[in-house]
Amino acid sequence: MAVQSPAPGTTDPGPAPANPAPDAPSAFGPAVALSCRECGARVPLGPVFACEECFGPLEVAYDFGDEGPEALRARIEAGPQNIWRYAPLLPVPADVTDKPNLNPGFTKLVKADRLAAELGVTGGLYVKDDSGNPTHSFKDRVVAIAVEAARTFGLTTLSCSSTGNLAGAVGAAAVRAGFRSCVFIPADLEAGKVVMAAVYGGELVGIEGTYDDVNRFCSELIGDPIGENWGFTNVNLRPYYGEGSKTLAFEICEQLGWRLPDNIVIPIASGSQLTKIDKGLQELIRLGLVADKPYRIYGAQAEGCSPVSAAFKAGHDVVRPVRPDTIAKSLAIGNPADGPYVLDIARRTGGAVEDVDDEQIVAAIKQLARTEGIFTETAGGVTIGVLRKLIESGQLDPAAETVAINTGDGLKTLDAVAPTTGMTAVIRPTLDSFREAGLA
Repeated sequence: MAVQSPAPGTTDPGPAPANPAPDAPSAFGPAVALSCRECGARVPLGPVFACEECFGPLEVAYDFGDEGPEALRARIEAGPQNIWRYAPLLPVPADVTDKPNLNPGFTKLVKADRLAAELGVTGGLYVKDDSGNPTHSFKDRVVAIAVEAARTFGLTTLSCSSTGNLAGAVGAAAVRAGFRSCVFIPADLEAGKVVMAAVYGGELVGIEGTYDDVNRFCSELIGDPIGENWGFTNVNLRPYYGEGSKTLAFEICEQLGWRLPDNIVIPIASGSQLTKIDKGLQELIRLGLVADKPYRIYGAQAEGCSPVSAAFKAGHDVVRPVRPDTIAKSLAIGNPADGPYVLDIARRTGGAVEDVDDEQIVAAIKQLARTEGIFTETAGGVTIGVLRKLIESGQLDPAAETVAINTGDGLKTLDAVAPTTGMTAVIRPTLDSFREAGLA
């Protein structure tokens, strides 16, 4: 089983759960335990994230039963047009659709023919556009699962450390589900993301420093009495939270007609999304929902925060932390928790991890908007920029079918493109002025 890592800088699994896990396994659907990726030890389902035996990361382990693939596929297809159609594969109760939630997911898989033509992709190119989620990023998926876990554990406050998108997703989901929220972000985030996170009325706290500083603070808070009954989506609820990213894999394969793509290009922040997409693909294969075949997973980083890319290129197994310096602030995690697992997956599947600089990020944002009408945030610019670089360097076969993940909306990162984007001309309100401007 693929897993989530504990928070960067954390070596202790934290205090015992404030609320014990309920006896009824149906509260978590097919989930049966938390399993350590490093040593294999199992513990009961609860708000914990690190193994007490070896401090390795915990993840959700399942018993999916013996329902055949045809019956399971039919049950999924009869479900709602959101992530809860995959409830049989997630750690959520069967009645999850009856509970107040933002119900994210089942976003568009866009056939990107014009972008493909410019990049020289002949095998088919798709953009999985997660900007269509309720708060306009993929984070709504992971938060939705974390909310259900927090509800089951009787927690009262939702929190997180965030580079922006997660803060907004937690704020919105908390309001919808009836939780208090208090989230923490680097104080220098883009204004659009600050507003997006603050507008829901929860407490938004800026921390002086990088995301890694924010994360360390949250790890301290969770071990303090102040944090009792708090659900930190990406700390003590991290095993459940991470499972939300699997739904990207489920949707992509279902939208392709229940088959695996050849290549997937995924942005890397903590690396959790990439590892969970791979886990989702493996589960679909194991359950017989898709035919098994080779696929390649590629990771995308910004050059100003590219520790995983650097490790991949150097042939290292250890990811050396860096201090981020990039316009792609949603990916600016200098010590990515799942970095080593990303390396394993890229190498196992025959993929790669690559990076692009800020200028290439901006160019890619504009190219995607100009060709496909999708305005992505800087993280999506990283993904498309890396896709181009992978093709040009021969690391990705343009004759293979490829899916690129767009994780968020460009309206959140306007500052990245504003200096080089604006009005074509300013004219007087006359036809002569229009002609004089060369626009006729």
